[in-house]
Amino acid sequence: MHKAGWQNDFDWKKVQDNGYEIAELYVDGDTRVQGLIGFKHIKTNLDTYVPLVESAPWNIGSSGQYIGVGGHLFAIACKESWDSGNEGYVVFESKTALVNHYIEKLHAKILSGGARPRMMLDPYAALYLIGKYIFGGEE
Repeated sequence: MHKAGWQNDFDWKKVQDNGYEIAELYVDGDTRVQGLIGFKHIKTNLDTYVPLVESAPWNIGSSGQYIGVGGHLFAIACKESWDSGNEGYVVFESKTALVNHYIEKLHAKILSGGARPRMMLDPYAALYLIGKYIFGGEE
């Protein structure tokens, strides 16, 4: 993936070796991975933790080939959270520059501040994302 322009500092092997599941997003008729998300169900917290999410380089930003890759990846994590019994709760850390994007587009909430704010998708945000990206609902 690094040769294709993916983020060099994202070590997906390490994420998988630490017990996280990794989901790949594809588009019908295209064999290229459009994005990746890692997640682990944390039963003691009743949430699903996402340490890493990445869109393919050709999907980054508003001029990307496919819009909504990040939202779709988080919808996958939300559905996996529901399916595991965590009621759609998904927790992740954000780059500061993306906090407002996650609030506006994903309906995420800030749990704590800092250089990498901790954010959460609650069951309402999870249902919104699952409906929009997995079941094809409208905003």
